[in-house]
Amino acid sequence: MAVEKWVAAASFAMFALFVAELISVSHFLKNPSYDIDPSSSVLEFISISGAPALVLAGSSFLLARKYGSILCGSLIIAGGVVTLIGMDYVNTMIPLIAPAYVVPELALTPTVFMGVSIPVMITGGLLFRLKPRPKRDYVFDR
Repeated sequence: MAVEKWVAAASFAMFALFVAELISVSHFLKNPSYDIDPSSSVLEFISISGAPALVLAGSSFLLARKYGSILCGSLIIAGGVVTLIGMDYVNTMIPLIAPAYVVPELALTPTVFMGVSIPVMITGGLLFRLKPRPKRDYVFDR
């Protein structure tokens, strides 16, 4: 596989990891067994997997935009769908968390990433337009 396909696969994995991290923190905060600072945990998860997933999706798009790629587009769209569904699930769990643990980072992150997942899916859809690769004439390279 080409580099852009591996980058798209890594982006999908990072999106899934980000959703899994936020779901696990939300489940823990429903009945915490010890005191935790959710704001630092959420910011850590954003910096570990949320932001890199966006950067990898953009990098894969930039690498494949010249000729298009169905596999890259599908992986980027799948990452956006996973993020949208996962953040919607986290958003429904926030009312179940004790009010002392609902910090602005935890309350705003699902909404922000639900909004970000829509442009991610659109950019993945742009890669479905396949274009033939240009033939290179290496003798008379212009």
